[in-house]
Amino acid sequence: MYRMTMPMIGTAQSWRDAARALINANVPPANVAWGDEASATGLWDAAPPPDVKPALKVPRSFITLANSVVWHSDPTRFSMLYQVLWRLRDRPHLMTDRADADMSTLRRMEKNVHRCQHKMKAFVRFRDVGAPDDTRRSFAAWFEPTHHTVEPTATFFARRFGDMDWRIITPDVSAFFINGELTYGEGQPKPPLPEDACEQLWTTYFRNIFNPARLKVKAMQSEMPKKYWKNMPETAAIPDLIATAPARVREMNRAAPTIPPLRAAKVQKQVAALGTAWSGSPDELSVAVADCTRCDLHCNVTQAVLGEGPQDASLMIVGEQPGDLEDLAGRPFVGPAGKLFDKLARDAGLDREKAYVTNAVKHFKFNPRGHRRIHQRPNIGEVTHCKWWLDAECATIKPKVILAMGSTAALALTGNGSDLTLRRGEALKLDDGTQLVLTFHPSFLLRMRDPDKRHTAENDVRRDLDLANRLSGLAP
Repeated sequence: MYRMTMPMIGTAQSWRDAARALINANVPPANVAWGDEASATGLWDAAPPPDVKPALKVPRSFITLANSVVWHSDPTRFSMLYQVLWRLRDRPHLMTDRADADMSTLRRMEKNVHRCQHKMKAFVRFRDVGAPDDTRRSFAAWFEPTHHTVEPTATFFARRFGDMDWRIITPDVSAFFINGELTYGEGQPKPPLPEDACEQLWTTYFRNIFNPARLKVKAMQSEMPKKYWKNMPETAAIPDLIATAPARVREMNRAAPTIPPLRAAKVQKQVAALGTAWSGSPDELSVAVADCTRCDLHCNVTQAVLGEGPQDASLMIVGEQPGDLEDLAGRPFVGPAGKLFDKLARDAGLDREKAYVTNAVKHFKFNPRGHRRIHQRPNIGEVTHCKWWLDAECATIKPKVILAMGSTAALALTGNGSDLTLRRGEALKLDDGTQLVLTFHPSFLLRMRDPDKRHTAENDVRRDLDLANRLSGLAP
């Protein structure tokens, strides 16, 4: 039985040297007793075998793992590392086996060591122990790590505080950085460290960054375990901060600003506009529509297109939106769909000049394709925003009958743009008593490829136009 005793200082290098000698001498894990300087010597312990030329290539990932695990406080860490090293001879892919029990244990140890190193970097509190006339500042700190992490972590402090002398005293191993040289010594009892004037400033800073509204005691104790509190000056304020947190949150709520942000004024204006009705004159309405920015459709068009016709018309005809020619001319129903509408209206005996003709949406929505602008149907949001203008036209004209052509007009006036084939041809009533007749839009007829179906649909529109004409009193 070989006895391998690991020192408290230089543990990582000592374990690597011992493990290399044993593995090259083909000594199985069962024939090795591992321990540290505090472990008792066995009766049959033998001297370690001589070091010979390496015969095993060790994965770099194992070396990285071992360099962390050797600092764990578990007394079995050395033997477990050697056992995995022994198994690596026959299982070179053992390091990537997540289901292996030994590897799972070592990975957990590695994580605990890294966590302890993180706590040491976060919770070591130095105090000034130097004389005013010293050429270099001098500080000391007392820390009680969970694992033996002073040696692997001390290089961090050497880089961070290279312009001063410092000492980190722990019960196991102490680190000394004097005149730029880092050394290690045996552990010591807690020294009588002097009070530091900076601690009061640090505690004041800690109190001011403490947010009572986000207080979670268990989460705080998970990140800053209570075992470290006794050596941290700011933790003396924690009980009071926890006790007064509810009252401070209430006070923060009372003191919160009540003035709305600047952007709220614009939002409130838009909301107010949606809830009001038009009360101006017809001339003012045309100017207001020309300046409309209620939706994004105004960004890329030539102009808004308001309705046209007698201001006392008993019949209002509502289409979908301006087309390419309407956008350029600034008048509704002057394109191909408008020409077909005029023909069907004449067939039905309807004089367009006696009706008020408009659209549910006042701006042309299109998709650019080369030099052409291809029509796109307005979405529900755009129809909803523009309904305010349609309502303003209805309030100004006060028609007896409204003829809605197409699903978009039906959506704007009834809130439902579907099933137009089943709903057309009948006189409906709106909430204000105005009669409504639904029919197809002329552009729908233009898109029909079947001559028979188009002829039938045109006859339907003629009948709907005749119905609206008679209900409005325009028919002779």
